[in-house]
Amino acid sequence: MITAQQASLKTLELCRMAPVIPVLVIEDVAVARPLAEALVAGGLPVLEVTLRTRAALEVIAEMAKVPGAVVGAGTVLTKADVEAAKAAGAQFAVSPGATDLLCAACEEAGLPLLPGAATATEAMKLLERGYTTVKFFPAETSGGAPALKALGGPLPQITFCPTGGIGPNNAADYLALPNTHCVGGSWVAPADKIKAGDWEGITALAKAAAQLGR
Repeated sequence: MITAQQASLKTLELCRMAPVIPVLVIEDVAVARPLAEALVAGGLPVLEVTLRTRAALEVIAEMAKVPGAVVGAGTVLTKADVEAAKAAGAQFAVSPGATDLLCAACEEAGLPLLPGAATATEAMKLLERGYTTVKFFPAETSGGAPALKALGGPLPQITFCPTGGIGPNNAADYLALPNTHCVGGSWVAPADKIKAGDWEGITALAKAAAQLGR
């Protein structure tokens, strides 16, 4: 078991480890370990593997073996997702939104959840439950950095990890906000570099991302 408050303390700790959490959609488990090694070598130890592919759970299991990697499951939607992610070795979960059932499942499983919210009402509901570290999603189509800055006024208790439409050209806008410690993005692990096995190139992108906001 874990409380919402304990979960948020853990996810806040993860958000403070690096300015960018890579959001990974991986089809082939064979690339899991070298990809994780490349990202960790570049200074991005916290990795989100989305449960959008058949290989995702195996990818989590492989990445979890990489020294220094803190691997979580993204696109967690159901209790079954929570149980499968935990069994695969995920150390945290990320959801695009949040429901009472999903929050309860993560709390029961002892899996820290970074729940999603796009509006003040959604964020307030999570705050009522005890969540103070929240994913702002979809960030760009929900008003971008100006919207997130506006939420910080009435909701200073919440720290956000914005995700959705964020890349090297706008990540710094979010990271400059006092209510943002990190962003989520996929640009540090582009599909063409993964397919080519260009791990040095991915490490270079990770190193550049690791310096954002500093």
